[in-house]
Amino acid sequence: MNIFSGLEKIVETNYPLAKDTWYGLGGPADYLIRPETVEQLKKVARRCNENNIPVYVLGFGSNLLINDDGLRAAVIKLEAEKLAQTQFDGEQLTAWAGAKLSELVLTCVKKGLSGIEALTGIPGSIGGAVKMNAGGNFGDIGAVIETVTLMDSQGNIFEKSKPELMFDYRSTNITARFILNATLKLASADPEQIMRTVKEIWIYKKNSQPLNTRNCGCVFKNPRGVSAGALIDRAGLKGLQIGGAVVSEKHANFIIAEDGCKSRDVVRLIDAIKERVKEQFGIELELEVEIWD
Repeated sequence: MNIFSGLEKIVETNYPLAKDTWYGLGGPADYLIRPETVEQLKKVARRCNENNIPVYVLGFGSNLLINDDGLRAAVIKLEAEKLAQTQFDGEQLTAWAGAKLSELVLTCVKKGLSGIEALTGIPGSIGGAVKMNAGGNFGDIGAVIETVTLMDSQGNIFEKSKPELMFDYRSTNITARFILNATLKLASADPEQIMRTVKEIWIYKKNSQPLNTRNCGCVFKNPRGVSAGALIDRAGLKGLQIGGAVVSEKHANFIIAEDGCKSRDVVRLIDAIKERVKEQFGIELELEVEIWD
């Protein structure tokens, strides 16, 4: 029997994942599934659970590296209209997992709602942003989240809210397989002032990050009280290259994929950076990029 019988319309087999990631690297997945409704997602979750198929949830693939051999798994993408909608109710915003951060930031500017400017220039979805508490020097999304609606691998839906919901640096205590939506508490402000802040953040990122290259954003989390990029720079690793992977000259916490690059080149370069930083500073760098293998 076909595992996904009745769901064929939303299932692709042997899907080339590289085209759905910012790195453009990695092999195929056994299944790529694009549910159009929560009910379809429930069915997919249960079928995968019953058949012991590993499940990955793919956002916009910005902070992600996929193994060259691909995945013997189902990769689920929540990009359908119903799973990417947003609703505003005064200063409260409910955003579904597939909603695009960059568009949401600009919508909030137009509506005179402040609170997510810190997400300017982050190329991701709400689901991914909540899962890793996306942000940067200017703040993170966890500061404005009130509740998150979740689904477990059996298809059960439940909600978590603060203080039960905890956000830390690039992490949360969310363990459920699927993030369906999040409710954010924003604040009314002057649209022109919000736009000025957005522009300042964008200019800062444009000047300090290699935005026009194939990369995954910051590779490593910043150790407490110190910049990972500064440590890598001080270790003399800017420009270090292994295969087609090279440490950015503009920002040392970015690894650029050049022509001919393979995922294994990036992994080998990551290992070399970690080893050198540990040798020189006694600091164990922790990954921010997710590696699926």
